[in-house]
Amino acid sequence: MCNLVNKYNVAGPRYTSYPTVPYWNMETFSVDKWKTSVKKSFGESNQSEGISLYIHLPFCESLCTFCGCNKRITKRHEVEKPYIKALLKEWGLYREVLTEKPIIKEIHLGGGTPTFFSPEHLRELLEGILRHATVAENYEFSFEGHPNNTTAAHLQTLYEVGFRRVCFGVQDYNETVQKAIHRIQPFENVARVTQLAREIGYTSVGHDIIFGLPFQTTQHVEQTIEKTKLLMPDRIAFYSYAHVPWIKGNGQRGFRDEDLPTAAEKTAQYNLGKKLLREADYVDIGMDHFALTTDSLYTSMIEKRLHRNFMGYTAQKTQLMIGLGVSSISDSWYGFAQNVKNIETYYHLINEGILPLQKGHILNSEDLLIRTHILNLMCNFKTSWTQTTTQIPELANLIEKLTEFERDELIQINDQTLSITKKGKPFVRNICMAFDVLLQRKKPETQLFSMTI
Repeated sequence: MCNLVNKYNVAGPRYTSYPTVPYWNMETFSVDKWKTSVKKSFGESNQSEGISLYIHLPFCESLCTFCGCNKRITKRHEVEKPYIKALLKEWGLYREVLTEKPIIKEIHLGGGTPTFFSPEHLRELLEGILRHATVAENYEFSFEGHPNNTTAAHLQTLYEVGFRRVCFGVQDYNETVQKAIHRIQPFENVARVTQLAREIGYTSVGHDIIFGLPFQTTQHVEQTIEKTKLLMPDRIAFYSYAHVPWIKGNGQRGFRDEDLPTAAEKTAQYNLGKKLLREADYVDIGMDHFALTTDSLYTSMIEKRLHRNFMGYTAQKTQLMIGLGVSSISDSWYGFAQNVKNIETYYHLINEGILPLQKGHILNSEDLLIRTHILNLMCNFKTSWTQTTTQIPELANLIEKLTEFERDELIQINDQTLSITKKGKPFVRNICMAFDVLLQRKKPETQLFSMTI
């Protein structure tokens, strides 16, 4: 395994989208084309499956140095009200594009720190959004909670407006690691909010655990997972720290590169964590998630409904996902669009009645085909090109690239169907890269992505 790690530990995308953001074609993108793609997708899917909303709440009281998200560090909570006002205005701009009353199937509050906002302001935001929409019967509303500042009032308020799933960022319980990433949170705080959520009635409580953090060892991972097993969250995201300081700036320069585990050490951490989670009756879901068999993520995997988008793995798919707030990314299936990242610019555009887009991409037929193959691999570890309509232009070149994976027993190819083996699952990002024709045609001249291992 060490030889394979050394061989395949290269910079590569996480494939929450295809094309990946660095390969978006801004020359063919415009706000009008984006609106057209939204209208098309909404018309095709609103009545049959509804839409999803991702709402980015960027404020944090302190900087976590492992974090790659767009955030604004402040202790001034007077920023809450104007931001919520802008979010509701942006929702109004999108409703002008839609042709009928939207049916909302999924809402996710991400950050930043959503629980930076008061329960009263969160209620104002969500009731303002739902006032102009219908909630789907099989809806799923979820939010990211910080264990240190999520209160019973937060949990109760969000429960009352329909939230049944919450995810708490744990990362690691070791104090040395927590100091390095500037995220001090005792186990007792996580236990408190996990218990509170269950008492109130949340049906899915998730924990995020990260391996590959500065100063982290396999022993730290083991201790974190042993403590996690005392709480038995319904769902666990167990994923690799993405070290991209050239993108995220000073936040990820709070420690030295040599303070990070090596690729081999990260692999050992992942393998140990996976073993411990399996022994605790968690089932592998996709690339980096684990769930109990009672959780909706497990059910969606069994029923081949697992989906992956900018929120990661989701139990439900909607063709249209609208992102609200700074830096949010929307997905119409036929196109992607990302909002501006600066809050003041966001406010200005919203107040001018302009969708606050910074960049985007309209997918062509080839993009849509490759996207389907990569989604199949990321969600089901399997794809095929048995039909002419599923064959990509560089098929001969692709098969040649796949031969190397086959020799290493990471994949099996039978009757124009590719299946990723158990041995190959940790290398799914590398296998997807073989399908990424844009990446193959133009290799990046500088490092754009985190390492795959």
